[in-house]
Amino acid sequence: MTIRIFVTGGTFDKEYDELTGKLYFKDSHVPEMLRLGRSNLKLDIRTLMMIDSLEMTDADREIILEQCRNAPESRIVITHGTDTMVDTARVLAANIRDKTIVLTGAMVPYKFGSSDGLFNLGSALAFAQTLPAGVYVAMNGRYFPADRVRKNRQTGMFEDETPARRR
Repeated sequence: MTIRIFVTGGTFDKEYDELTGKLYFKDSHVPEMLRLGRSNLKLDIRTLMMIDSLEMTDADREIILEQCRNAPESRIVITHGTDTMVDTARVLAANIRDKTIVLTGAMVPYKFGSSDGLFNLGSALAFAQTLPAGVYVAMNGRYFPADRVRKNRQTGMFEDETPARRR
């Protein structure tokens, strides 16, 4: 089984410019993270975009949707910024039913050394191999179906949200 990984940017892949004090994108850290984690999974990694999820548009989500639809793999992991990860997950869930798609990200950039990104990537890959068809968000060792998750902006954690309680 091959797992497709789509890279879209987000905090996961940001770097710090010491001269300006700003975060920016260069290259994805996913290959390095997989080497560090000693992954021996069969993976196909593709970078779709390198953007902050707050700048992600409906057109960007359409690109992600089409790439997921057209991927020959039935198991997909997407690295994504956490601010709008749930929005993208819900677009995918409304349009794809026959694949297992897991979105994950990081609250702290991988290059900072104290990032949750490596753990989240490993968890997402494990969930992609074991969960049934559907779209999920995987963060902090937990997974949530796309229609039952929200990012708690006070705690910085993802949590279960029943559709009836959605704001």
